[in-house]
Amino acid sequence: MTEHTRVDGFLASLIAICTPLESFDMPLLDAHGATLSEDVYAGERLVMRAGSRIRSTQIGLAASIGRDHLPTRPHPRVVVLSAGPDLVEPGKNLAGEEEFEVNSWLLTTAVREVGAVAYRVHSIPDDEDELQGVIEDQLVRADLIIISGERQDDSFDLITRTLSRMGEITTVDMAVEVSGRHNFGQIGPDKTPVVTLPGDPIAAYISFELFVRPMIRTMLGAATIHRPSVRAKLEKAVESAPGMRSYIRAVLSEDAKSVMPLTDQEELSTLSDANAFIAVGEREISLLAGDEVTVVILERRYI
Repeated sequence: MTEHTRVDGFLASLIAICTPLESFDMPLLDAHGATLSEDVYAGERLVMRAGSRIRSTQIGLAASIGRDHLPTRPHPRVVVLSAGPDLVEPGKNLAGEEEFEVNSWLLTTAVREVGAVAYRVHSIPDDEDELQGVIEDQLVRADLIIISGERQDDSFDLITRTLSRMGEITTVDMAVEVSGRHNFGQIGPDKTPVVTLPGDPIAAYISFELFVRPMIRTMLGAATIHRPSVRAKLEKAVESAPGMRSYIRAVLSEDAKSVMPLTDQEELSTLSDANAFIAVGEREISLLAGDEVTVVILERRYI
């Protein structure tokens, strides 16, 4: 176990256990949202480049040149599990210290937005054998498994012990504010990649954006695996913990020249309100209004 891990090093380790999925010709409607694995020509004219996402316009273009199939890397199949003894499905009544289960809903839909096929499994395991059975049942349909679990109870340790019985697992503590402990490795007979995320929904989503989304984009064979970023003027001062990298939820202006950090960063609403992250480095303890900062654009929320 490494006590503190930098973002870039951890991401490199995750990418190393992912490979682009094997390509094959897919019918046009099935190919929608997947990634072209080869250049496509109309006669001698290049009309679509390998590594590009297949959208409705590419489908129409393919049909116009008489193609009913396209060479693609398919949608990765991603299983999302959320474990914790006090998690309750939304719509039910809470009792005692119970709380509504958020992560499997948040992460499953985030997976779909990247272009993968997502399967949601809400598990409340009692022991390692039960959790191992749940995970083994999912291996047959998984190119990647994501598991989230609380650190303050035994669920993270339970997940770690269980995965260690199933393959080679590494545990790391991330030097990212509001983040924490993660696992990664490969499990099962096919060495299926697995990554575990923190139980806190905000931390889980930040980790998804930083680490899991690039894994899925790699499996898709996409030309770019990272969110786009810009430099913009900070509209309000921010502070960050020393020695930790921070990703502050924010709203990027329409002209992408200025960025406003959201208040109440501990509130889950900052995820739904934000269209960007302000990336604050480990040595940047405080930034002033007017400072130029790196802003990661969350494309699906970009105004």
